[in-house]
Amino acid sequence: MAESKIVQACLILIGNELLSGRTQDKNLAYIAKGLNEQGIQLGAAHVIPDVPDTIIDLINKARAEYDYVFTTGGIGPTHDDITSECVAAAFGVGMYQDAETVALMTERVEARGEVMNDARLRMATFPEGAVLLKNEISAAPGYKIENVFVMAGVPRIMQTMFDEAKKHLDGGSKVLARGLAMDLGEGTIADALTALQDRYPDIDIGSYPQMRDDRRFMVSVVLRGRDAEQLDQAHAETMQAMRDLGGNPVEEDPETAQASAEPE
Repeated sequence: MAESKIVQACLILIGNELLSGRTQDKNLAYIAKGLNEQGIQLGAAHVIPDVPDTIIDLINKARAEYDYVFTTGGIGPTHDDITSECVAAAFGVGMYQDAETVALMTERVEARGEVMNDARLRMATFPEGAVLLKNEISAAPGYKIENVFVMAGVPRIMQTMFDEAKKHLDGGSKVLARGLAMDLGEGTIADALTALQDRYPDIDIGSYPQMRDDRRFMVSVVLRGRDAEQLDQAHAETMQAMRDLGGNPVEEDPETAQASAEPE
C-alpha cells in the first residue's frame, strides 16, 4: 500500500426522526473514528429524510464520488423503512429474500413466543447482489452492494454491522493528530494559526474554544496530517508560537478537544 494513498468515505444518515430532533444521532462519531483507524477519511456526512428520490439521488452521487459510502437507518420492518428499496433502485436491481436469514430470524422470533410475519420478512429482503453483514443482536443483517454499506440506525446494532463491514475495507494512510491547549483566546492566536496553516498546507489546523470543568476558558488546537515527521514539526512550531504570544500551551490528547457553542 502506497504511503500517500488517500481513501475517502461518505456517510448518509437517513431518517425523519433525526431531522425533527426526536432522535439524536450517535453513529457519526463512532463511524468516523472507526474509519480513520482503517486508514479511511470521512469526507462528508449528510442527514436526509425518508424520501425515495432524495435517498436514491444521494446514494448514486456519493458512490460515484467516494471510495466507500455508508448509510444508517431505514432497514427495519415498518412502512417508513425504505432504504433497501431505494438502494435497489439506485443500482437498478431487483430484490430477493434470503432463506438463511428468514430461518434464523424465524427461530429468534418464535423463541420469544411471537410470530414471523410479512413486516419482519422485510428485514430479510435485500437488493440482488448484496453481501450480508452479520448482526448477532437481532439476527437481521446489514449488507454491502459494491462500495455501498447499508446499516441499521440503532447504535448498538449498527456497531455490530460496522465491525463486519471493516472486513471489506481497503484503507490508505491514516490521518494522525496532535493537540495542545492554552489560555489564549481565538482572536489572539488567529494570525499565528493562519501563518502556520500557510506554512503547512498539507496539515489541517483547527481551533476549538471551550469551557473546562473548572470553569476556565481554554482554546484547544488540533493538527491533523498523514506525515508524522511533518506533523511533529508543525506541532512544535505551534507550541512555540503560542508561547511567543504570552500563552502557556500544554500538550493535549486531540480526542479531548471539542468545539464550544460560545466562541470568543
